[in-house]
Amino acid sequence: MAQRIIGNPAPDFKMKTALGDGSGFGEVSLSDYKGKWLVLFFYPLDFTFVCPTEILALSGAIEDFQDLDAEILGVSVDSIHSHKAWINTSRDDNGLGGLNYPLASDFNKTVARDYGVLDEEEGVAFRGLFIIDPEGVVKYQVVTDLNVGRSNDETLRVLQALQSGGLCAANWRPGQANL
Repeated sequence: MAQRIIGNPAPDFKMKTALGDGSGFGEVSLSDYKGKWLVLFFYPLDFTFVCPTEILALSGAIEDFQDLDAEILGVSVDSIHSHKAWINTSRDDNGLGGLNYPLASDFNKTVARDYGVLDEEEGVAFRGLFIIDPEGVVKYQVVTDLNVGRSNDETLRVLQALQSGGLCAANWRPGQANL
């Protein structure tokens, strides 16, 4: 049975990254996001078909997330070299053609396992998305099958609902009253 993660401190991590602009490599840890909201998402593999739709949609919405004091970090079990190659491959050739945030390598699968999204049989991460608050507490998680992409609109709506500080009804939108 999976360990409860909502409401608890986010599992710590330190991973190598490929920079979103494709220029090189970096390193990231959970503590780098202290004081900001973090949208941490896992995806199965580089150079696949559903993944770039999500990754590029999040990259295109970076200003919407940054306006909410949120950063984005993508994670898969691929190497930083695979990430960099995918970032530097044109969109016409099934690449990303650049991003507005880094992609982290969970090559040893530790972080995906810690967050409860590792498909042990396939050796890849499910599509897991976590919203972590500025104090490092997991406030939201959604995990989907490998074939189903996530919605940016819903992720933004949930982030805004969490930031509202109140009880939010189904389909709540910014500007609406809390319960």
